[in-house]
Amino acid sequence: MASSLTGSFQTCNFRSVFLGETSGMHVCSTPTRIGFLRKAIECKESRIGKNPIEVPSNVTILLEGQDLKVKGPLGELSRTYPREVKVERVDSVLKVTKAMDTRRANQMHGLFRTLTDNMVVGVSKGFDKKLQLVGVGYRALLEGNELVLNLGFSHPVKMPIPDGIQVKVEENTRITVSGYDKCAIGQFAASIRKWRPPEPYKGKGVKYADEIVRRKEGKAGKKK
Repeated sequence: MASSLTGSFQTCNFRSVFLGETSGMHVCSTPTRIGFLRKAIECKESRIGKNPIEVPSNVTILLEGQDLKVKGPLGELSRTYPREVKVERVDSVLKVTKAMDTRRANQMHGLFRTLTDNMVVGVSKGFDKKLQLVGVGYRALLEGNELVLNLGFSHPVKMPIPDGIQVKVEENTRITVSGYDKCAIGQFAASIRKWRPPEPYKGKGVKYADEIVRRKEGKAGKKK
């Protein structure tokens, strides 16, 4: 196959082996651009984010731009919101809306609506998390501002209780963590559990009161 380029066009001579003929074909050398149309991303309204938040009469709201402060009988919480969402107050109702129509704004919408609701409920009613110790010799007790755990180690585990959190021990095996900050409660309860997570064979360890531990069957004896 032979080809020759002249000017802006090129002439290609193709010789057929079977027919013994020569054909000429003009091909434009100007490059062709191929464009792709991007499909517009449609961001739906969050089902959680669009729900309004009722503010009780004993809760005080202070809103300054993207900063929100909530004060109630149990304590005070504050949060700064990202630019993707905005908070509005209408009478005794808080509304969290999207400031822009993007995928990230749609993700932040439902998240910060839930965080805002946790703030309002926390300073007015509070939250609690319950744990249970399962195992022979596993005990818990309070010594001043510390939670002392006996979990089968060579030494007791001492955990300082953070500010704003109350810990109650019942029957030496039941622990209740309560307060007004749901994030801090969950973090402290998780730090207690991580010292001895429940094992799947006998169920020994520290577990949440509503946690279901999936059990495994132990090794069977040798069959004869």
